[in-house]
Amino acid sequence: MRRVMLAFLLVAVTGCSPGSPVDVAGIPDLPATDPEAFSALMAESELPMVVNVWASWCGPCRSEAPLLAAAVDEFGSDIRFIGIDVQDSQEGAKQFIAEYGIDFEHYFDQDRAVPAGLGGVGVPLTYFVAPGGEIIDTHIGIIDERSLALGIDELLAR
Repeated sequence: MRRVMLAFLLVAVTGCSPGSPVDVAGIPDLPATDPEAFSALMAESELPMVVNVWASWCGPCRSEAPLLAAAVDEFGSDIRFIGIDVQDSQEGAKQFIAEYGIDFEHYFDQDRAVPAGLGGVGVPLTYFVAPGGEIIDTHIGIIDERSLALGIDELLAR
């Protein structure tokens, strides 16, 4: 049932058009993070987390953004969604967030230190994290509906 709803939501949100002018006035700069601060954030979380590493210049990140926005709408009360914007500009990050409506917690990591510290390479990259900070799974590359649903199901089953 959740996968069917996720698919429906994906279809509903894919009407956004990349490159369209968007209003970023209400979006604050993303707070900077580093490996130590982010590890502490993961360890302190009482909710399971989906952590997505992205950049506004990343084409595959743009492809998966509507899927993540839909997942937040459906599972945001049970799962903490976090984005880590890497090797980007604050303006690019805010444009991306506004354009795709990915209304969840985001951090700025200019040097890619956080994903490197977690053993990740490239963008996009998605981590599935249990409460307390244990990484359950890592998805390298663009995440599709099936992979995201399976990762979420695993987190909710714990």
